[in-house]
Amino acid sequence: MERKYFGTDGVRGRANEYPITAEMTLSLGAAAGRFFWKDGNEHRVVIGKDTRRSGYMLENALTAGLTSTGMNVFLLGPIPTPAIGLLTRSMRADLGIMISASHNPHGDNGIKLFGPDGFKLSDESQSEIEALLSSGVEPSAAENIGKAKRIDDGVGRYVERVKSTFPIGLRLDGIKIVIDCANGAAYRSAPEVLWELGADVIPIGVSPNGFNINNGCGSTNLNAAIDTVITHQADLGICLDGDADRVILIDEKGLVADGDQMLALLASRWARAGMLKSNTLVTTIMSNLGLERYLSGYGIDLIRTSVGDRYVVEAMRRGDHNLGGEQSGHIVMTDFATTGDGIMAALQFLAIMKHEECHASDFTRLFTPLPQKLVNMVYTIGSDPLDFSAVKIAISEAEELLKGKGRLLVRKSGTEPLLRIMGECEDQVLLDEVIHLVSDAVTQVK
Repeated sequence: MERKYFGTDGVRGRANEYPITAEMTLSLGAAAGRFFWKDGNEHRVVIGKDTRRSGYMLENALTAGLTSTGMNVFLLGPIPTPAIGLLTRSMRADLGIMISASHNPHGDNGIKLFGPDGFKLSDESQSEIEALLSSGVEPSAAENIGKAKRIDDGVGRYVERVKSTFPIGLRLDGIKIVIDCANGAAYRSAPEVLWELGADVIPIGVSPNGFNINNGCGSTNLNAAIDTVITHQADLGICLDGDADRVILIDEKGLVADGDQMLALLASRWARAGMLKSNTLVTTIMSNLGLERYLSGYGIDLIRTSVGDRYVVEAMRRGDHNLGGEQSGHIVMTDFATTGDGIMAALQFLAIMKHEECHASDFTRLFTPLPQKLVNMVYTIGSDPLDFSAVKIAISEAEELLKGKGRLLVRKSGTEPLLRIMGECEDQVLLDEVIHLVSDAVTQVK
């Protein structure tokens, strides 16, 4: 069943515009509450958020909807998305909710739902909640209305859990780290984790005001972190996004390592240590062909999924794999967490640095990526550029040109009205040609 509200990663849009309005969010809370409510038990929901101003509005609307169906709500305040996965399970909650639009600008917001096992809800569960939204939800009787309370130790619980994933007996003493928290959800927890493990911490992006999340900072805006690493002669730069479920690293020379490079390091080292289940890495169709070739040298299989860390996790669970992720910086390690965790991933990188007594730059270019080009094209909501024959023909022609030399991926974003056109090819001239061929066809029909 095609879903109307849920995209690749929950419900997302412009704050105070449908569907991210107070009224719609209240209805969503009621539908989710009714979906998880069962007679005769205490029903718990944990809610976290990032630092966007609109988070206050959505938090209150969700609370009203959930309590109207008898759910008891525990409000955690600003906290990373992966903490919701962990705390939903550890607090025996029926449902976990994160209010965040991740790496998007402050004016956007979104709602991500987690089941009692700490994993993001399946497509099937989201479709059932949408059905309840459409049919309407009967509220509970007055005596069964739920209650809400704030939880003050959520960040502390999460910090201790993250630290426990770092090897026992290993410390970060003597390592200088720049941590960019994107003025987002990890502005308290990430610097604290690193400092308590012994690092010399230089925090940036830790002064949220409701409007500066991801603004000139974080994993999608690296210049400030690069400059700070160089200026302070730091050993490593760690750049999180607004809800801290993804990470991009910067080595001591100011060079960037994306999620593919981190996955190459973790997969190869875990395979060597016998820790990589089934000798398999799960990633998406967006990961560079260079990563696939690098892993084949270690005898590591690669499974590709649709774009979105939720689909990576679903494939990992189906095949009992314990490492997966995305080029964008989602690193999923199911031995430690139920979703991508930028801080945990950075700690695993640091543990390898310490064990092998190497510099970050020794690991940030383990393979040479094939030339890759990505073009994002805005389209009008309600239209579909992929329905036009001219675009279909252009895609077919481009694929024929790349046959045996690279690959082409054309897809709609699951969170924004964007058509993403991505190509890979060892021949940069040919790559530019095929991307232009497709993008020009899209421009003509827009």
